[in-house]
Amino acid sequence: MALIENKRARFDFDILKEFEAGIELLGNEVKALRDKRGSLAGARVLVRGSEAYLVGATIQPYQPGNTDDSYDPERVRRLLLTKKELDELAGADVAKGLTLVPISLYNKKRRLKLLFALARGKKGRDKRQDIKERETNIAIERALKRR
Repeated sequence: MALIENKRARFDFDILKEFEAGIELLGNEVKALRDKRGSLAGARVLVRGSEAYLVGATIQPYQPGNTDDSYDPERVRRLLLTKKELDELAGADVAKGLTLVPISLYNKKRRLKLLFALARGKKGRDKRQDIKERETNIAIERALKRR
């Protein structure tokens, strides 16, 4: 079960390959995420050197009145990946037209994991095709339900 989802990711991008990573968080950020106080809209994953970072994700404070004044909800958060995965991502990140897009943040046992994907942006005609397919499937399901 996902705590936070980037609902537009699969609509705006063609997903080529998915990855799972741990994420380095503060204690109050973990509590806030388990309370579903965050957003992945507009976020992306950057690979710099031998490390990967989540940039642009917003995690609101768990207790706003009890949070340090220097807390930044949009701070850069480090992702925990193996060297093999980092090498694969470093090469793919520089490929033309590809980006690393976060899809969801979820619990796995007691840990929080980030599901992100290597993706290519869709054109407007691709999005229209997806909408047309979805509406066709809905019409078919309704027709079958009436029988």
